[in-house]
Amino acid sequence: MSEDGEFREAFPALSKELEEEATKTFKIDGVRTMAEETDSTGGRETFTPDVVDYIRRCDTVSQALEIVEFLIKQKEISPSQAKEIRGQLKTEGLRSFGSKKEKDHYLHHGIGDE
Repeated sequence: MSEDGEFREAFPALSKELEEEATKTFKIDGVRTMAEETDSTGGRETFTPDVVDYIRRCDTVSQALEIVEFLIKQKEISPSQAKEIRGQLKTEGLRSFGSKKEKDHYLHHGIGDE
C-alpha cells in the first residue's frame, strides 16, 4: 500500500478535507503568554520536601541531627520543632520517621506515594 493510501486509511476525514481543498480556517484573536498558562511545570505537581523528607534520606542519626541544625539556621523549622525531632531521634530512632527514601525516590514512586 502506498503512503497516500496509508494516510487516507489512518486519517480519512483529514484526507477528504485536503483532497477537496475545503480546509477549515480559524481566526486567532490573541496570543497566550507564559503568565497565562496554568503553571510552568507542564501540568506536573511540584513538591517541596520538609524536615521529615530530609531525615528519611539519612543513614545515621548524626546525619539527621546535622539536617536539623541546618534547617534551624535556614529558619525552616523552629527551635521547638528541632527539640521534638531530636527527642524522637534519641528515644525512637531514625526510622521512626519512616523507611529510608533512596535517591530518585519521587521519580520511581511519584509525589504522593510512600
